[in-house]
Amino acid sequence: MSVEIPYITKPRPDTGLTNGKLGVWLFLASEVMLFGAFFSSYAYLRAGNTWDDFAFGRPGIEIAADAHADEHADEHAEHATDDHHGDAHGEATAHGGHEGLSTPLQPSIPMATFNTIVLIASSVTVVLAWASLLLKNFGRFRLYWGITIAFAFVFLVVKYFEYCGKFAHGFYPKTSPLLGLYFLMTFLHVIHVIGGIIVNGYLLGPGSKMWKTDPERFTQRIEVAGLYWHFVDLVWIFLFPILYLLSG
Repeated sequence: MSVEIPYITKPRPDTGLTNGKLGVWLFLASEVMLFGAFFSSYAYLRAGNTWDDFAFGRPGIEIAADAHADEHADEHAEHATDDHHGDAHGEATAHGGHEGLSTPLQPSIPMATFNTIVLIASSVTVVLAWASLLLKNFGRFRLYWGITIAFAFVFLVVKYFEYCGKFAHGFYPKTSPLLGLYFLMTFLHVIHVIGGIIVNGYLLGPGSKMWKTDPERFTQRIEVAGLYWHFVDLVWIFLFPILYLLSG
């Protein structure tokens, strides 16, 4: 005895959505809250620090003079030396930051721009793949869906070289608040990209057999997967200007 699950291909009367669409929208709502927490952390840390402290991790805490009134003379001399170096370091920063950079992510802007174009193009191919199924053109669907997966791999390869460049120049998550958020947020995004590759790869491979037995349901699955992929692209659209283009 088989039990038919309702609202798989037909929308629910109470929400106007199928079960799959309703589920993915709820999931994406939780994802918005996840990434929203990190964007809020960015705003909080940026507002509480100077740009040099935030981007390059320089100490920005001023010590009250009365807290050291009972310190030894040699300790005062040491602090004076540190202040002197700090002022010199700050002057160097004013003339171009670390090695002439206004932000440690400045060298990665070309690669990030390229990856932005790649993800936008992948969103287009997702729509074309879904539209091909509506037109009953399964061969065209496989082409566009395969291109989408290829774009995702291109994104990951570029991101790999971007990370390698950061490590080669001595930029690590512990270097500064900006770099800590950069590695955390972009790596979290990378995990979502990898998840999209796994799901999309399944729908291109074994999962595509459903097209022969239940094409309407398979089309719904592609639409749901497409919604997730559009969210992945949208997150990057916010990450790109906030992490790479804002400075000072």
